[in-house]
Amino acid sequence: MNPDLEKLIRLQRAESELRRVEVELAEIPSRKAELEARLEAERSRLDAARDAQGGSQRARRQHESDLQALEAKRSKYKAQLMEVKTNKEYTAMLHEIEGVEREIRGLEDQILAEMERAESLAAEAKREEAIFKEAEQRHAVDARSLEKGAAGLTEAVDRHTAARDAIAASVPADALELFRRVATRRGTAVAEARDGTCLLCHVKLRLQMFVDLKRNEEILQCPSCNRILFYEPPVPVASPGP
Repeated sequence: MNPDLEKLIRLQRAESELRRVEVELAEIPSRKAELEARLEAERSRLDAARDAQGGSQRARRQHESDLQALEAKRSKYKAQLMEVKTNKEYTAMLHEIEGVEREIRGLEDQILAEMERAESLAAEAKREEAIFKEAEQRHAVDARSLEKGAAGLTEAVDRHTAARDAIAASVPADALELFRRVATRRGTAVAEARDGTCLLCHVKLRLQMFVDLKRNEEILQCPSCNRILFYEPPVPVASPGP
Protein backbone atom coordinates (compact mmCIF):
# COMPACT_ATOMS: atom_id res chain seq x y z
CA MET A 1 0.00 0.00 0.00
CA ASN A 2 1.12 3.52 -0.72
CA PRO A 3 2.67 4.68 2.60
CA ASP A 4 1.06 8.13 2.42
CA LEU A 5 -2.34 6.56 1.73
CA GLU A 6 -1.85 4.24 4.70
CA LYS A 7 -1.11 7.22 6.94
CA LEU A 8 -4.18 9.06 5.65
CA ILE A 9 -6.35 6.03 6.41
CA ARG A 10 -4.93 5.87 9.93
CA LEU A 11 -5.42 9.62 10.30
CA GLN A 12 -9.07 9.35 9.24
CA ARG A 13 -9.70 6.51 11.68
CA ALA A 14 -8.08 8.50 14.48
CA GLU A 15 -10.10 11.58 13.48
CA SER A 16 -13.35 9.60 13.38
CA GLU A 17 -12.69 8.05 16.78
CA LEU A 18 -11.88 11.46 18.25
CA ARG A 19 -15.05 12.91 16.76
CA ARG A 20 -17.13 10.05 18.20
CA VAL A 21 -15.76 10.66 21.70
CA GLU A 22 -16.24 14.43 21.38
CA VAL A 23 -19.88 13.90 20.42
CA GLU A 24 -20.42 11.67 23.46
CA LEU A 25 -18.77 14.27 25.71
CA ALA A 26 -20.90 17.05 24.21
CA GLU A 27 -24.02 15.07 25.10
CA ILE A 28 -23.16 15.01 28.81
CA PRO A 29 -24.81 18.39 29.67
CA SER A 30 -28.10 17.38 28.03
CA ARG A 31 -28.00 14.03 29.82
CA LYS A 32 -27.43 15.86 33.10
CA ALA A 33 -30.37 18.12 32.31
CA GLU A 34 -32.54 15.07 31.66
CA LEU A 35 -31.58 13.62 35.04
CA GLU A 36 -32.44 16.90 36.77
CA ALA A 37 -35.73 17.15 34.88
CA ARG A 38 -36.77 13.65 35.95
CA LEU A 39 -35.95 14.40 39.58
CA GLU A 40 -37.75 17.74 39.39
CA ALA A 41 -40.85 16.01 38.00
CA GLU A 42 -40.87 13.64 40.99
CA ARG A 43 -40.32 16.58 43.34
CA SER A 44 -43.27 18.40 41.77
CA ARG A 45 -45.48 15.35 42.34
CA LEU A 46 -44.44 15.27 46.00
CA ASP A 47 -45.01 19.01 46.38
CA ALA A 48 -48.47 18.67 44.83
CA ALA A 49 -49.37 15.86 47.24
CA ARG A 50 -48.14 17.89 50.21
CA ASP A 51 -49.98 21.00 49.00
CA ALA A 52 -53.21 19.01 48.69
CA GLN A 53 -52.74 17.64 52.19
CA GLY A 54 -52.02 21.12 53.56
CA GLY A 55 -55.05 22.54 51.74
CA SER A 56 -57.26 19.90 53.29
CA GLN A 57 -55.93 20.72 56.76
CA ARG A 58 -56.52 24.45 56.24
CA ALA A 59 -60.05 23.81 54.96
CA ARG A 60 -60.83 21.68 58.01
CA ARG A 61 -59.51 24.34 60.39
CA GLN A 62 -61.60 26.97 58.63
CA HIS A 63 -64.72 24.79 58.87
CA GLU A 64 -64.06 24.21 62.57
CA SER A 65 -63.63 27.94 63.13
CA ASP A 66 -66.88 28.65 61.28
CA LEU A 67 -68.59 25.95 63.33
CA GLN A 68 -67.51 27.56 66.60
CA ALA A 69 -68.87 30.88 65.39
CA LEU A 70 -72.21 29.29 64.48
CA GLU A 71 -72.44 27.47 67.81
CA ALA A 72 -71.82 30.76 69.60
CA LYS A 73 -74.52 32.35 67.45
CA ARG A 74 -76.95 29.56 68.28
CA SER A 75 -76.26 29.97 72.01
CA LYS A 76 -76.89 33.68 71.69
CA TYR A 77 -80.22 33.09 69.91
CA LYS A 78 -81.29 30.56 72.54
CA ALA A 79 -80.53 33.05 75.27
CA GLN A 80 -82.54 35.68 73.44
CA LEU A 81 -85.39 33.20 73.03
CA MET A 82 -86.02 33.33 76.76
CA GLU A 83 -86.46 37.10 76.61
CA VAL A 84 -89.01 37.48 73.77
CA LYS A 85 -92.41 38.92 74.67
CA THR A 86 -94.72 37.77 71.87
CA ASN A 87 -95.48 34.57 70.00
CA LYS A 88 -94.47 36.25 66.76
CA GLU A 89 -91.03 37.10 68.13
CA TYR A 90 -90.74 33.60 69.58
CA THR A 91 -91.55 32.00 66.21
CA ALA A 92 -89.13 34.26 64.39
CA MET A 93 -86.36 33.41 66.83
CA LEU A 94 -87.03 29.67 66.41
CA HIS A 95 -86.63 30.10 62.64
CA GLU A 96 -83.29 31.83 63.21
CA ILE A 97 -82.13 29.00 65.44
CA GLU A 98 -83.25 26.36 62.93
CA GLY A 99 -81.37 28.17 60.18
CA VAL A 100 -78.18 28.26 62.24
CA GLU A 101 -78.56 24.58 63.14
CA ARG A 102 -78.87 23.68 59.44
CA GLU A 103 -75.63 25.53 58.79
CA ILE A 104 -74.02 23.71 61.72
CA ARG A 105 -75.09 20.32 60.37
CA GLY A 106 -73.76 21.26 56.95
CA LEU A 107 -70.39 22.27 58.40
CA GLU A 108 -70.22 19.10 60.48
CA ASP A 109 -70.75 17.08 57.31
CA GLN A 110 -68.00 19.05 55.56
CA ILE A 111 -65.62 18.53 58.49
CA LEU A 112 -66.30 14.78 58.44
CA ALA A 113 -65.74 14.64 54.67
CA GLU A 114 -62.52 16.62 55.05
CA MET A 115 -61.32 14.23 57.74
CA GLU A 116 -61.91 11.27 55.44
CA ARG A 117 -60.22 13.11 52.57
CA ALA A 118 -57.27 13.95 54.83
CA GLU A 119 -56.62 10.25 55.46
CA SER A 120 -56.44 9.57 51.73
CA LEU A 121 -54.25 12.62 51.09
CA ALA A 122 -51.89 11.67 53.94
CA ALA A 123 -51.47 8.20 52.45
CA GLU A 124 -50.85 9.72 49.01
CA ALA A 125 -48.25 12.12 50.41
CA LYS A 126 -46.49 9.28 52.21
CA ARG A 127 -46.47 7.23 49.00
CA GLU A 128 -45.04 10.15 47.02
CA GLU A 129 -42.37 10.70 49.69
CA ALA A 130 -41.24 7.08 49.30
CA ILE A 131 -41.22 7.39 45.51
CA PHE A 132 -39.22 10.63 45.68
CA LYS A 133 -36.71 9.10 48.08
CA GLU A 134 -36.09 6.28 45.61
CA ALA A 135 -35.84 8.82 42.78
CA GLU A 136 -33.25 10.79 44.76
CA GLN A 137 -31.18 7.66 45.30
CA ARG A 138 -31.35 6.74 41.61
CA HIS A 139 -30.47 10.30 40.67
CA ALA A 140 -27.40 10.26 42.91
CA VAL A 141 -26.19 6.99 41.39
CA ASP A 142 -26.87 8.14 37.82
CA ALA A 143 -25.24 11.53 38.43
CA ARG A 144 -22.09 9.91 39.81
CA SER A 145 -22.01 7.53 36.84
CA LEU A 146 -22.41 10.45 34.45
CA GLU A 147 -19.62 12.41 36.14
CA LYS A 148 -17.36 9.38 35.98
CA GLY A 149 -18.24 8.91 32.31
CA ALA A 150 -17.54 12.57 31.58
CA ALA A 151 -14.13 12.31 33.22
CA GLY A 152 -13.34 9.20 31.18
CA LEU A 153 -14.47 10.84 27.96
CA THR A 154 -12.39 13.93 28.69
CA GLU A 155 -9.34 11.72 29.13
CA ALA A 156 -10.25 9.88 25.93
CA VAL A 157 -10.50 13.16 24.01
CA ASP A 158 -7.00 14.13 25.17
CA ARG A 159 -5.67 10.67 24.31
CA HIS A 160 -7.26 10.55 20.85
CA THR A 161 -6.24 14.13 20.12
CA ALA A 162 -2.62 13.26 20.90
CA ALA A 163 -2.84 10.14 18.74
CA ARG A 164 -4.44 12.06 15.86
CA ASP A 165 -1.83 14.81 16.06
CA ALA A 166 1.00 12.29 16.12
CA ILE A 167 -0.28 10.62 12.97
CA ALA A 168 -0.86 13.98 11.27
CA ALA A 169 2.72 14.98 12.02
CA SER A 170 3.92 11.95 10.06
CA VAL A 171 1.87 12.77 6.94
CA PRO A 172 3.62 14.71 4.16
CA ALA A 173 2.50 18.33 3.89
CA ASP A 174 0.81 18.00 0.48
CA ALA A 175 -1.13 14.89 1.49
CA LEU A 176 -2.11 16.49 4.81
CA GLU A 177 -3.30 19.62 3.02
CA LEU A 178 -5.44 17.49 0.72
CA PHE A 179 -6.88 15.64 3.70
CA ARG A 180 -7.79 18.85 5.51
CA ARG A 181 -9.25 20.47 2.41
CA VAL A 182 -11.55 17.50 1.74
CA ALA A 183 -12.44 17.17 5.45
CA THR A 184 -13.44 20.84 5.55
CA ARG A 185 -15.84 20.35 2.65
CA ARG A 186 -17.07 16.84 3.35
CA GLY A 187 -16.56 16.20 7.04
CA THR A 188 -14.90 12.88 6.33
CA ALA A 189 -11.84 12.99 4.10
CA VAL A 190 -11.17 9.29 3.48
CA ALA A 191 -13.71 6.72 2.32
CA GLU A 192 -13.61 3.03 1.56
CA ALA A 193 -14.57 1.81 -1.90
CA ARG A 194 -16.23 -1.56 -2.21
CA ASP A 195 -17.86 -3.39 -5.11
CA GLY A 196 -16.91 -0.51 -7.39
CA THR A 197 -18.73 2.07 -5.26
CA CYS A 198 -17.71 4.88 -2.89
CA LEU A 199 -19.32 3.83 0.37
CA LEU A 200 -19.99 7.40 1.51
CA CYS A 201 -21.50 9.08 -1.56
CA HIS A 202 -22.64 5.76 -3.12
CA VAL A 203 -21.55 6.74 -6.62
CA LYS A 204 -20.41 3.95 -8.94
CA LEU A 205 -16.77 4.30 -9.98
CA ARG A 206 -15.46 3.72 -13.48
CA LEU A 207 -14.25 0.15 -13.89
CA GLN A 208 -10.64 1.09 -14.68
CA MET A 209 -10.53 3.47 -11.72
CA PHE A 210 -11.71 0.75 -9.38
CA VAL A 211 -9.15 -1.66 -10.81
CA ASP A 212 -6.40 0.90 -10.15
CA LEU A 213 -7.84 1.71 -6.73
CA LYS A 214 -7.71 -1.92 -5.62
CA ARG A 215 -3.93 -1.77 -5.83
CA ASN A 216 -3.84 1.01 -3.19
CA GLU A 217 -0.64 2.26 -4.87
CA GLU A 218 -1.61 5.90 -5.29
CA ILE A 219 -3.89 8.51 -3.76
CA LEU A 220 -7.10 8.62 -5.78
CA GLN A 221 -10.18 10.73 -5.14
CA CYS A 222 -13.83 9.94 -5.73
CA PRO A 223 -14.92 11.81 -8.89
CA SER A 224 -18.23 12.64 -7.19
CA CYS A 225 -17.45 13.65 -3.58
CA ASN A 226 -13.66 14.15 -3.91
CA ARG A 227 -12.97 11.99 -0.87
CA ILE A 228 -9.71 10.07 -0.80
CA LEU A 229 -10.50 6.44 -1.62
CA PHE A 230 -8.96 3.19 -0.49
CA TYR A 231 -9.75 -0.47 -0.97
CA GLU A 232 -9.95 -2.97 1.87
CA PRO A 233 -9.39 -6.53 0.57
CA PRO A 234 -11.89 -9.03 1.95
CA VAL A 235 -10.70 -11.20 4.81
CA PRO A 236 -10.12 -14.75 3.55
CA VAL A 237 -12.61 -17.21 4.94
CA ALA A 238 -10.94 -20.35 6.26
CA SER A 239 -12.31 -23.47 4.66
CA PRO A 240 -13.82 -25.99 7.09
CA GLY A 241 -11.62 -28.89 8.00
CA PRO A 242 -12.33 -32.44 6.86
